[in-house]
Amino acid sequence: MSERRVLLICGDYAEDSEVMVPFQALQAYGVSVDAVCPGKKAGDFCRTAIHQSSVHQTYSQSRGHNFTLNASFDEIDHTQYHGLILPGGRAPEYLAVNESVVDLVRNFVNSGKPVASICHGPLILAAAGSVNGRKCTGYRAVRPALIAAGALWVEPETLAACVVDGNIITGCTYKGHPEFIRLFVKALGGIITTPKKRILFLCGDYMEDYEVTVPFQSLQALGCHVDAVCPKKKAGDTCPTAVHDFEGDQTYSEKPGYDFTLTANFEGIDASSYDALVIPGGRAPSYLALDETVIALVKKFMESRKPVASICHGQQILAAAGVLKGMKCTAYPAVKLNVVLAGATWLEPDPIHRCFTDGNLVTGAAWPGHPEFISQLMALLGIKVTF
Repeated sequence: MSERRVLLICGDYAEDSEVMVPFQALQAYGVSVDAVCPGKKAGDFCRTAIHQSSVHQTYSQSRGHNFTLNASFDEIDHTQYHGLILPGGRAPEYLAVNESVVDLVRNFVNSGKPVASICHGPLILAAAGSVNGRKCTGYRAVRPALIAAGALWVEPETLAACVVDGNIITGCTYKGHPEFIRLFVKALGGIITTPKKRILFLCGDYMEDYEVTVPFQSLQALGCHVDAVCPKKKAGDTCPTAVHDFEGDQTYSEKPGYDFTLTANFEGIDASSYDALVIPGGRAPSYLALDETVIALVKKFMESRKPVASICHGQQILAAAGVLKGMKCTAYPAVKLNVVLAGATWLEPDPIHRCFTDGNLVTGAAWPGHPEFISQLMALLGIKVTF
């Protein structure tokens, strides 16, 4: 870990992606991140929301993951942090009227430390009186409040738009995470060293949402060219994702996730033009493992000794491809049988965030392990973030 320490202010029904992606991406880069919520303590969780564009006049909303806090709001000392992140979603509507939150945000802005706020998050900046005379953007619905607070509103040309003015970084939506996170890392004094790497994601319907979105955007933020493909689909098509969560039952629960947009055509994909392969988990691997074109693609990557990173149920595809014999790896515990029958040495994921590297293969058990998963893949690719 670097000496950089960042605070993230969360709340119930914060945007699912806008909480977890920066939280885990920054940890993967070596930054310590504390996530807090007023009225809650370390170990409590915030329910999150999934917002997407729809045919209606506003976005749709569904339930996301439960996001576990790792610090207590009442114990926060803002002087001990180097930066602040304010996710969007519905949480900022009530966080903006919480005086403790507003005072904390005002202290960060006035200290000159970087403050990154996305989507509806700038509402909190407006409440803190911190946008007067500052160029800001955000989700378009926050424009009236930002203008009333004296901000120099910058109309977002796309949902990925970001704006920097002094120590304040604002973004329109989670679509802009790669630039949003990259700008924040730079503001923290980070230097990203990334060889020109091209990375391929093997996607499918109902892959686990975090397990595709977090590594995909984390690698984009590092400057990698990242493509996502799915059999029988082309660039611009979408894969519906699944929200798998641990909610006290004997197995995970499942809820609908986001629609993940593919960036390239699967048919005719040239494995030799990519430097690494990432295989998300979820339910997709159970049927992707039956597709001979998928199996052939995975074999090409493994035979070439290029980095392959697979998480959760993704190892079902590796097992079906017959590439695990003699390898050491882990997976979601329910996939242990596939891994052992394929001739691999099973590594127990205890705790569940444990990830392992054996040669060119990185394996993880589930999305809580993304920081380790991404950082181990970065090491194989020669990507570094220094402060």
